[in-house]
Amino acid sequence: MPARTEPSRNSEFDGWVIAAFGRHFLVRDAGGTVRPARPFGRRLTVVCGDEVHCELDPHHAEAHVLGVRPRRTCLYRASGRGGSEPVFANVSLLLVALAPLPVPDYFVIDRYLCAAASGGIAARLILNKHELAAEAQLTAELAAYGRGGYSTITCSARSGFGIDQLLEVCAGEVAALVGQSGVGKSSLVRRLVPAAQIEIGDLMRETEGRHTTTASRLYQLDRSGQLIDSPGVRDFAPALEYLERRSLGFTEIERLAVGCRFADCLHLREPQCAVRAAAESGELLARRYESYRRLRRLYEEQRSHRGGGRSS
Repeated sequence: MPARTEPSRNSEFDGWVIAAFGRHFLVRDAGGTVRPARPFGRRLTVVCGDEVHCELDPHHAEAHVLGVRPRRTCLYRASGRGGSEPVFANVSLLLVALAPLPVPDYFVIDRYLCAAASGGIAARLILNKHELAAEAQLTAELAAYGRGGYSTITCSARSGFGIDQLLEVCAGEVAALVGQSGVGKSSLVRRLVPAAQIEIGDLMRETEGRHTTTASRLYQLDRSGQLIDSPGVRDFAPALEYLERRSLGFTEIERLAVGCRFADCLHLREPQCAVRAAAESGELLARRYESYRRLRRLYEEQRSHRGGGRSS
C-alpha cells in the first residue's frame, strides 16, 4: 500500500458514490458538492451506492476513498475468476427491465431476481416498449412471475406511457435499473431524469475522458427517489456464495418446499418433492423449475469443489 502523510481533519469528509467506472468514481458530499475520486489502495472495493469516507487530495482536484461504510444491502455477481464482486450497494428496490424485443432471456431475469431475493432487496419487473405486442410466452412468463410475487409495471420510454407509475414506485426508494442490452434502459432513464443524464455524463467525461456507457450512475428522481442505472448486459451470473442456500432466491421454491417430505430436499430427484410435483402439474412454470435446476447444479458443484458437501 502506498505511503501517505497523516491527513488533516479538515480534508476528510463523508460522501456517497453516485457514479462508478472501474476504479474511477464521483462522490457527492453532504453539501451536494460532487468530486472525482479514486480508492486509496488496491484492496478497497467501491461501487455505486456506497457510503464512503474520503480525503481531499491536496495536489489534484480529486479525493481518495479511504473506507467504505457497512453496506445495508448489496447485489453480487460472479467474477470471471470464480469469485464474487459487488455490482451496487445500499439499494432497496431492483427494477429488472425487459421488452418484447429483443426476446427476453428469462434465465438471466431469474438470476437477477434470485440475487436480489437472497440479498434482501425487493424486486419488480419493468416491461418496456408497450407499443409492441406481447407474445404468448411473454404473457405466460409474466403471469408466472406474478404468482411468485413479482409485479410488472408496463411502460413505454418512447411515448411516456407508465412513467408516472414508475416514478411513484421509486418514491422513497433507492432503486437500481438492470436488464439486457437493447431493452431501452437508457431511454427509460432519459424519461425519468432527462437533466441528470446530461449532468452526470459531463462529469464522467471530465474524469480522464472515460466512456460513460459502461458506468453505473445514481440519479435523483422526483418524489424523493433515487435511481442507479447499471450498464446493459448479455448475461448475468449471481455470486453463488451469496445465494440463499435452500431456495437459491426462487420465491416459489421457498413457498412450495414446506410440503416436501425431506427438510433438506434439493428438489431434483428426491421422492415426495412438492416442488417437482408443482412443476409437473403446471402450478410452477416448467421453465422456472428448469432455471432453478440449472442454478442448483452450479451451486452444488461449487459446494462440492470447496468441500461444503450437501446443503442442510
